[in-house]
Amino acid sequence: MSEESPQQLVWMITGCSTGFGRRFVPAILRRGDKIIATARNLSTIENLTTEVSEQDLDANNLKILELDLEWTTAKLEGVVKEALDTWGRIDVLVNNGGVGMKSLIEEADARLFARQFQINMFGHVDVTNAVLPSMRARKSGTIVVLGSRSSWRPELPATGPYASSKAAFTAYAETLATELAFFSIRVLIVQPSSFRTENMLTYPYHNDKLIPEYDILREKALAGAGSLHGNQPGDPVKAVELVVDVVRGEGKAKGRKFPRYLPLGSNAGQAIKEKTDMMKSVLEEWGDVIGSELDYETVGGTKMWFS
Repeated sequence: MSEESPQQLVWMITGCSTGFGRRFVPAILRRGDKIIATARNLSTIENLTTEVSEQDLDANNLKILELDLEWTTAKLEGVVKEALDTWGRIDVLVNNGGVGMKSLIEEADARLFARQFQINMFGHVDVTNAVLPSMRARKSGTIVVLGSRSSWRPELPATGPYASSKAAFTAYAETLATELAFFSIRVLIVQPSSFRTENMLTYPYHNDKLIPEYDILREKALAGAGSLHGNQPGDPVKAVELVVDVVRGEGKAKGRKFPRYLPLGSNAGQAIKEKTDMMKSVLEEWGDVIGSELDYETVGGTKMWFS
């Protein structure tokens, strides 16, 4: 294996069959980097080599692997080992793969939530843990976590399983960033809003237990998702180009401090502002009774402990 330029990064990305994942591939290759693109079914990405060659990109810098986020920990570790053996390292891991299961919460069950979390979060925890020892050894690396605007605005009917999985994944990444800072490993939490990708809004509704009292709410929620599909304002190509800029510290990110969070899309910023304004109003209205008023009483500066 020839010695690589320090400017050339090796990326590994989950979920490259469609959406952001597939668009990351040419964006990364155009920068001269290498990429290990993975997907649940290898057949969905086998034509990537032809696609990038037709764009005059170096297909020798592309490796495709099958990786199903519902596999066991041991099997996921095996895929990561094969990825590491490809070019000797992984500089950037992009935890991108995911699905958007639709269900009203009472019509769902714990099994649906468990599968949603397995794909959107737990599988990525195993993949990340398998990559981290090599990054810690080099004291270098970047973990990119694809969160969602939904973690800021989960108050949309039928998005409960998806939004809660993305909120949990975001909290995980925030703690991970603190724990990895000592090893000079960066964590970037990307929070896209509505981008025109293929499958996120078309995942079938969970209909194992339809409750008639929810018919109107369910129909309204599904109609909203249907009308948005294909009309999302965000351009996913522009989004992935910006993420690559941020990771590489070039283009639109040149001269800017590496961020912990990267909200993407106009309505991402709107959702963040609405939620922070809501929380501020709670603090302003209730601050006099929810803060130090609830601490143990003190005598002479000493806390008095009560059973």
